[in-house]
Amino acid sequence: MALASATGGALATAAAPSDPAQATGTMSSFRASAAVSSGAQAAGRRSIVSRSARRTSSGASDTRLVRAAERLGRERNAALTRFAQRAAAWSAEIELNRWFLPVNYVALTARYGEYGLWASSHTGLDFNGDEGDPIYAVANGVITSVGYDGSYGNKTVLTLQDGTEIWYCHQSRFLVTTGQQVRGGEQIGAIGSTGNVTGSHLHLEVRPASGGTTDPYAAFASNDLL
Repeated sequence: MALASATGGALATAAAPSDPAQATGTMSSFRASAAVSSGAQAAGRRSIVSRSARRTSSGASDTRLVRAAERLGRERNAALTRFAQRAAAWSAEIELNRWFLPVNYVALTARYGEYGLWASSHTGLDFNGDEGDPIYAVANGVITSVGYDGSYGNKTVLTLQDGTEIWYCHQSRFLVTTGQQVRGGEQIGAIGSTGNVTGSHLHLEVRPASGGTTDPYAAFASNDLL
């Protein structure tokens, strides 16, 4: 017999199962049901926490991957920009120092260091040509002298960036003035026969900033022109 609280505060007896075995079974069923319910709730809680953790972990991983990809993209773009800048600088340097032939075709009638009609060894290259044929700047530079110079006849001096002077002699006419900037390949004069000559041609000398003369052939050959 069990005690139960009745309305009004009096104690009353509650009927209990007459069969002890039935009572035991009922209690066992109650305990099993409670255990299953408790286990299900616990499992549910564990499952919810687990899914949330996986979502959080997955989201963090995705964010890290996106940031890493963005960083690599920025580094790649920066590297490409640096390469393009270097390439542009190299291109500008090559263009600045690029050489051109001073005439349309090459027919050499005298070379550097030869002896012949001159009182001393020849100081340049003689390019054969007809009166009035164009003469071109061999590279970018500034015209530093234009005028008549005795045996050299009509002479133009082109000074390159490194101070090297290019002398164009025996011209029939000038097409530039002192102080003018010219680009390689630009026409600056015309072949003639002024000064001490026996026929029309261009006498060209290369004079480094250190002074004296040097073989123009080597300069043209180093630029794959001769």
